[in-house]
Amino acid sequence: MDRREFLKRTGAAAAACTLASCTRGSNDNGSAGNGEMTLRTNPNSGDRVSILGYGCMRWPMTKDAGGKDIIDQETVNALVDEAIAGGVNYFDAAPVYIGGNCERATGIALSRHPRESYYIATKLSNFSNWDRENSILMYRKSLEYFQTDYLDYYLLHSIGDEAGFRRRFVDNGMMDFLMEERKAGRIRNLGFSFHGKKQGFDDILAYHEQYHWDFVQIQMNWIDWRHASRDANAEYMYNELYSRGIPVVIMEPLLGGRLAKVPDPVAERLLSREPSRSIASWAFRFCGTYPGVMTALSGMTYKEHLEDNLKSFCPLEPLSEEDLEFLEATAKLMTEYPTVPCTACQYCMPCPYGIDIPGVFAHYNKCVNEGYVVDPGDTTIPQREFRKARRAYLVSYSRSVEKIRQADHCTGCGMCMMECPQGIDIPSQLRRLDSYVDKLRSTQD
Repeated sequence: MDRREFLKRTGAAAAACTLASCTRGSNDNGSAGNGEMTLRTNPNSGDRVSILGYGCMRWPMTKDAGGKDIIDQETVNALVDEAIAGGVNYFDAAPVYIGGNCERATGIALSRHPRESYYIATKLSNFSNWDRENSILMYRKSLEYFQTDYLDYYLLHSIGDEAGFRRRFVDNGMMDFLMEERKAGRIRNLGFSFHGKKQGFDDILAYHEQYHWDFVQIQMNWIDWRHASRDANAEYMYNELYSRGIPVVIMEPLLGGRLAKVPDPVAERLLSREPSRSIASWAFRFCGTYPGVMTALSGMTYKEHLEDNLKSFCPLEPLSEEDLEFLEATAKLMTEYPTVPCTACQYCMPCPYGIDIPGVFAHYNKCVNEGYVVDPGDTTIPQREFRKARRAYLVSYSRSVEKIRQADHCTGCGMCMMECPQGIDIPSQLRRLDSYVDKLRSTQD
């Protein structure tokens, strides 16, 4: 089926729409109210895409008969059914997610529904082997796992700079191959996901005239808007894409859950302004407020996550200018907390020395949020409060991260740093946290 035939079948008569028209409440693009999902129109294809996209990187797990971790297919099916019933139609996967099993599990769940009722987004994750033959095989495997003869949204996965882009996609002839696949209609929209610095973003975006990026996926949330851990602030990237009419797909709207579990004073600040809404809803409404955003991905592992997010987008209520100013002030407050900017993406795993890197960081961030990270040398802290915080940190550390997988086992090999999309100096952070634990343990009650 070629591109023209697909558009004909799906009735995509709105292909000439501009991104600026993608706002809530219009008959052409958005929700009709009454609890219906807000939709955005992709100007390149005419697709009516749900503003809430399903990130399939964190499907629920269970154990098989032998005790091995496997994807809980029955629960995945139920989540997909509820999502589609709620108006979600964009599902984002990748060959490398969940030990290489994400596409197959997602394909099984989606194939139970009419093909025209959902959009498949997946990626060319040729990180370790960018040989042309292997890359083409990975692409064709995606079609097989999704039980389809075309992919709606295909991404060059995790581009960080021009050198990596050329090595993985240009010099091996893959861009020529993918352009032909798009021309034949087997790829309906071709884009990339970006993890890098501003210069790398500018360099890849400069290829737009040559390759015509149909969409681009960036990390965007109310922290990264102006306070990204790298120098590529989301505000800059969004504006560059929006000015070119390139639809934006958002990853990490919750920063790996960190914006749903903020420090207690920040939570109180957000709830005092919107007591009837969840903390997470602020992040999703922030993303949806910007008209160039086609969809915001959320890795909804549990039913309650899905239900809460549906409330935020059925329909979307955009933030006001006053709300945005309030969030920016809140973002500045958040930057004062010494959390590690880890999104638990698992790209750093497995560690060759067995360290549970995301687990160590998640435990530390949780303790920061709950006020259990205190300076052992701060004599102004009452002893009773210090003892409570010290015990809470050490006990929860032992319970949440196995001893053989804690930070003290880091050798500083640096392999994890090469994979981290956030650019975290992981060995340095692990040393810092291990040193903190040593100080707590050496401090007498």
